[in-house]
Amino acid sequence: MRISKTGVTTLALAAGLIAALPSLAAAQAWPTRTVTMIVPFPAGGPADVLARTVAAELSAKLGQSFVIENKAGAGGNLGGAAAAKAEPDGYTMMFSTPGPAAVNKLMYANAGYDPEKDLTPVILVAKSPLIIVANNDAPAKDFKEMVAYAKANPDKLNVGHPGNGTLGHITSELIQLNNSIKMTDVPYRGTAPLTTDVLGGQVHLAMDFITTYIPLVKDKQIRALAVTSSERVKSDLPDVPTVAELGFTGFEATAWYAILAPAKTPADIIQKVNATVNAWLQSPVGKETLVKFVMQSAGGTPADAKTYISSELAKWGPVIKAANIALN
Repeated sequence: MRISKTGVTTLALAAGLIAALPSLAAAQAWPTRTVTMIVPFPAGGPADVLARTVAAELSAKLGQSFVIENKAGAGGNLGGAAAAKAEPDGYTMMFSTPGPAAVNKLMYANAGYDPEKDLTPVILVAKSPLIIVANNDAPAKDFKEMVAYAKANPDKLNVGHPGNGTLGHITSELIQLNNSIKMTDVPYRGTAPLTTDVLGGQVHLAMDFITTYIPLVKDKQIRALAVTSSERVKSDLPDVPTVAELGFTGFEATAWYAILAPAKTPADIIQKVNATVNAWLQSPVGKETLVKFVMQSAGGTPADAKTYISSELAKWGPVIKAANIALN
């Protein structure tokens, strides 16, 4: 019996569809067991707390447990590599900040994976601003005075941040690059010692995540010069301007929190997670939670998340290169 070319094509298509049926069925049924959400940092930090909140919502809505696995080390690269190398079956995902999800590849010679190639964005969950603060005796009362003083006195202002390669560090470098100023960077091992030295006057300025500094600003123990988000933190510091408001149009430097999955994870699975988290972000509970965490809602499609992460790499690449930031 002879089979026409059309028949051969039809049979090939049918065979392909039959071969794809198991994976399609698996995607539609997912999840049928526990899903692991890797957080590439220790328990207790902002990423971990938000991840656990989102994981609880996913567990409730999708009918299976989403459990957090804290896999810290190497600036988040250990957790990032574990997520990148996991099976793309939807049962391992990562809840990440900018480092493991994007910018670490710009600073580490060998992170062990490439987030652009090995991970696929699921959803951008939220953003969290940084704050620029000064001790009460610093020779700059506001952000514009800070810039003017630094221009007139190169390297005389010192600015602390919670560690080399942190968002506070690269934000400081971005501000210096954008304004053609030079300040002395002082890296710390985390927020606690940095806060102590700002209060004590050992450093003029600090650039760091906002949460720790809110009560200190409210008590007038330190001065807030600006926040780095695109909008003010109306819930806690409504009178503190954004850098963008102060004449630096388009400026934004925020921590962000995203869910990513191993590359080639089925689109149906990614869409289920995306839709569930978007619904939570729009709910009264989700909105109240983010206000409590001093975070701003993001959301959107997986494509939106991918575009945003690509723009972050484009923004920070020249800054990191100009500052010659290289980590092991």
